[in-house]
Amino acid sequence: MSAAKKVLLVTGGSRGIGAAVCRLGAAAGYRIAVNYAANEAAAKALVAEIEAAGGEAFAVNGDVGVEADIVAMFEAVDRDYGRLDALVNNAGVVDVKARVDEMSLARLERMMRINVVGSFLCAREAVRRMSSKNGGQGGAIVNISSAASIHGSPGEYVDYAASKAAIDTFTLGLAREVATEGVRVNAIRPGIIDTEIHASGGQPDRVERFRDMLPMKRAGTADEVAHAVLYLLSDEASYTTGAILNVSGGR
Repeated sequence: MSAAKKVLLVTGGSRGIGAAVCRLGAAAGYRIAVNYAANEAAAKALVAEIEAAGGEAFAVNGDVGVEADIVAMFEAVDRDYGRLDALVNNAGVVDVKARVDEMSLARLERMMRINVVGSFLCAREAVRRMSSKNGGQGGAIVNISSAASIHGSPGEYVDYAASKAAIDTFTLGLAREVATEGVRVNAIRPGIIDTEIHASGGQPDRVERFRDMLPMKRAGTADEVAHAVLYLLSDEASYTTGAILNVSGGR
């Protein structure tokens, strides 16, 4: 899956699935833009790791919940690399376990602003650069959804699940919108993946609690998701657009 000198921007790239995508993308030959919102140290450490392995990368700060940050992030990629070939819309948030009748407006607005609107705006900027209609050379977008979009996460994160269901629909619509413009758009639905996101939602033991309920009796790894992402970005998936691939261990 050689992608020599192509440019890949990964939002939320400093940890978890995003960091795994950055590592595998660099190994495939992409020059990597590692977006981060707050953890500068982790982003710079990842860049150093990629460079030590012979790859090219740089860290770019930006909160995908803020339009000005998104615009600045893409402009930074323009300045540093002069092109954009691939986007992984990975940045997202979860909140503490709660029922819908316990959720505040502030929580809901934050969830949708970051997980949904942020992905729309990042895709907007990518299409403006990639689409042949806009003078681009084509490219690929992979949105990170979640198996929660199917299961609904009752009693836990219905708001998060709804935001990811929006990503599923967004993927289908955008894929068809730009299908004749050289841009492919697909999504991955990870299941229970062993990353830091569970702790950030106040459930550091969630992977262990769910283990026996999973068909494969184990959680997935960030690398297993990243391999699927890299396939959808690659030329091997040249006739694949509007697809949503479950990487969920059968859940």
